[in-house]
Amino acid sequence: MGDRLLIVDDEQTLRESLQRVLSREGHEADAVSSAESALELLNTNVYHAVITDIILPGIDGIELLRQIKERLPEQIVIIITAYASIDTAIRAIRLGAYDYIVKPIVHEEMKQTVRNAVRQHALQAENRILKKQVEKQYTSAPIVAASAAMRDIMAHLKKVADTRSSVLILGETGTGKELIARVLHADSTRSGSPFVPINCSAIPENLLESELFGYVKGAFTGAVASKIGLLAQADKGTVFLDEIGDLSPGLQAKLLRVLEDREIRPVGSTQSTKIDIRFVCATNRDIEKMVKEGSFRQDLFFRINVITIKLPPLRQRREDIEPLSRHIVETYARELGKPIRGIDEKAMEYLRSYHWYGNVRELQNVLERAILITEDGTIRPDHLPDNIRTESTPSGSALADRLSIEDYTKAFILEYQGGCTETQLADMLGITRKALWEKRKRWGIRR
Repeated sequence: MGDRLLIVDDEQTLRESLQRVLSREGHEADAVSSAESALELLNTNVYHAVITDIILPGIDGIELLRQIKERLPEQIVIIITAYASIDTAIRAIRLGAYDYIVKPIVHEEMKQTVRNAVRQHALQAENRILKKQVEKQYTSAPIVAASAAMRDIMAHLKKVADTRSSVLILGETGTGKELIARVLHADSTRSGSPFVPINCSAIPENLLESELFGYVKGAFTGAVASKIGLLAQADKGTVFLDEIGDLSPGLQAKLLRVLEDREIRPVGSTQSTKIDIRFVCATNRDIEKMVKEGSFRQDLFFRINVITIKLPPLRQRREDIEPLSRHIVETYARELGKPIRGIDEKAMEYLRSYHWYGNVRELQNVLERAILITEDGTIRPDHLPDNIRTESTPSGSALADRLSIEDYTKAFILEYQGGCTETQLADMLGITRKALWEKRKRWGIRR
């Protein structure tokens, strides 16, 4: 699909002429005759550029530019006018217009201006992504590929990164499924467009549909203005649907239609919009078993499971624990501004032999805590939680293997609840906050 443009001009001949010219250039161009219609479309659609005449019925082009910039500061707007007035041009530029074209329009000039605007849109998207990556760099664990299993996965990622095919990532909570999705996006030609992560289990079911698809004004009580959905925001980029196994049957059916038709329809709207998205999905559940039991649609499973990546738990790739631990310590120490010499060998033995039910995420939390409490810059066994020291042995076999999951969960809650929020603790255990509350109540553990 080409880049999306919105043309606003009350002169039908000029409006249709621009639409034809730009469509032949490979752009998808919507055209309307008023600013009011343009604002309605901007509520539910993402456009790479808006091209508007200054003289319009009702709201004029300058006021339209002002309102667009107030709601969408990064939206690119190209102004057209029949009046070669430097004052009008300066006013439009000061309000944030990208460029200014004087009638009569020369088609080659318009095409070149639009090409430049589309490139600018891509650069803006890339800058947003780079900014997010810089913000995340100190809290993200790298993909450590010391083990043969992870080296194989990294080699596979390079082969499949730059395709349109959907990817399903399977793995326990905390194994780094989102990180794998980000690598797939970064190594593809979509890297200049948005990467939109969506946790299907974190958004209440009654809100998830409107978050995914957006909605139009008046679609339901409280919808006082239209809203663009997360899927539309990811146009030309990648959507990461985490915990897709938690989708309700109704949303499974709607997602299947998106994958089949490559169209989305906001809640309350009668119009669909074309989108170009690569879907990367993930779950820590046995989704094939769910398909057999009928709780997950088989046709949707086939659509999202074109390419499968299975992430092994950390305890099955122990060669990665030491290099991963050293990297996490270095990055957290840098973030916290605390000089750290490293991890002593005895503490490293405990880390290497522990079971790591929470995988890389649990390792991150353990090491962040250790950095905070060490006084001389060296992480020693006494800086590690009690359960890690008591459930590990120097030989490398974890005593935790002999504990039931319930015993482990109870010990984990008692160990960590003093230093975590409810959400963090539930996330580390891979359960909901409601499940955490129920376990506390059953075992008589006070908050």
